[in-house]
Amino acid sequence: MIQTDRLTLRKPCSADVDDLFEFLGDDEAMAYTHRDATWRDCRKRVLVHEWFRRKDGAAPWVVVNRADGRVIGWGGLYQDPFERGWGYEVGYYFHPDAWGRGFASELVARALVEADERLKLVEVWAMAHPSNPASKRVLEKAGFVEERYLPERPRFLLRRPRPPVEA
Repeated sequence: MIQTDRLTLRKPCSADVDDLFEFLGDDEAMAYTHRDATWRDCRKRVLVHEWFRRKDGAAPWVVVNRADGRVIGWGGLYQDPFERGWGYEVGYYFHPDAWGRGFASELVARALVEADERLKLVEVWAMAHPSNPASKRVLEKAGFVEERYLPERPRFLLRRPRPPVEA
């Protein structure tokens, strides 16, 4: 379990699926990415990511608002088990009630600490939908730069190289 100023980031458990499906299965919340059609799809996604955590060393966390103990998001650093080959990426999904409050920036910052300090990754990727400029801004503030547009997805692919190590 990891604590930031306002968030608790922890591995998911089966009891979290109801809270996660509330937004991971919601058309509005997931308008720019994959939406889980059923509770079972959501459970499968969470379990598959957790299985890969053992192999890859990272998977999305459940994001809990420390102020009220409510599950408000899911995300962090991971290799997408459903679309392998992109390398480590940072992603985040939040309940609409949590939008616009800086939680995504806080989550991304902590995920990059994991990437730099624990996993020592050379680079981290992220994707942002063109119709979601707020998400792209979160990534750019964290040091990501647009690499290219992927018309087949359609998404911007952003990259954040590892910061130089000071001598």
